[in-house]
Amino acid sequence: MRERTVYRRCLDGGPWQNPLPGVILLFSGKPTRRQAVLAAVLLGGPEAMVTGLEACRRYGLRRGPARPQDERDPVEEVHLLVPHRRQVRSVGYVHVERTTSLPDPILRSGVPLAPLPRACIDAARQLRTEGAIAELLSDAVQRRLCTVAELYRELEASSRRHTAMPRRVLRAVADGVRSAAELAAKRMWSSTGLPSPMWNVEIYTEDGVFLGKADCWLDDVAMVWEIESSEWHMSPEDHDRTVERAARFTAAGAVYTASKPKKIRTDPIGVARVLRATYQQAAARPRPPLRAVTETARPPSWHEMA
Repeated sequence: MRERTVYRRCLDGGPWQNPLPGVILLFSGKPTRRQAVLAAVLLGGPEAMVTGLEACRRYGLRRGPARPQDERDPVEEVHLLVPHRRQVRSVGYVHVERTTSLPDPILRSGVPLAPLPRACIDAARQLRTEGAIAELLSDAVQRRLCTVAELYRELEASSRRHTAMPRRVLRAVADGVRSAAELAAKRMWSSTGLPSPMWNVEIYTEDGVFLGKADCWLDDVAMVWEIESSEWHMSPEDHDRTVERAARFTAAGAVYTASKPKKIRTDPIGVARVLRATYQQAAARPRPPLRAVTETARPPSWHEMA
């Protein structure tokens, strides 16, 4: 078909459209999210693949910056990896990254994606807050879609640019932090003046009955601090389970307190005051025979790798 004919059909009001250089959509309506992503892949050419947040969403991550988008919503950005030898530039909503370390793609619903650890690290390097990075990386680890070790290997293999914050957050995720709210809680703990706690540990009675997982546990006085994150408890059923877990802790003799993430961010002094008072209350009674078991998120070789 002649170039002039294609040009004419892509004019406003025509039956086709030209969203990206060299890419023609043979319809005039608004493209779906998937169609826009595939158009970006066509721009990248052979061996191109999607990475970053869009790839993370397509793997099923759903928290923080990777929360699901409606297929009818416009694509903010598609981050593409292409072979370094290809002379392709970023344009429109497509951010092109030429790389000499191109991984083997994984096909999801016809869209070639970078492996999830690579997609997560590429996304984390573009994010600008520790909270957003924590939500993304902890979601991938909590869903068992990848491990901390795999994320760390990708971080070490990537460019050093914009990796300081992801590196700090990844260490926290390795220590068991599973949300931005918990990361903020861990950051403010030093201001309480209380002993170092255990994070995300399973609590059992002396008879081996499992009570639940404590966000924050002070073992010397058997005290639980729960971070009531609505981002983590995503349904009424999740909330009910949280309430039931708190009741089990209390019935077994643990002293229980909880804080909202917003309160931790906006009034850390007030939260620290409540925690100190709760600790004093817990220390004033005999410690119940409860034990904590750590569910280690950190791989055995973490210290050596770090």
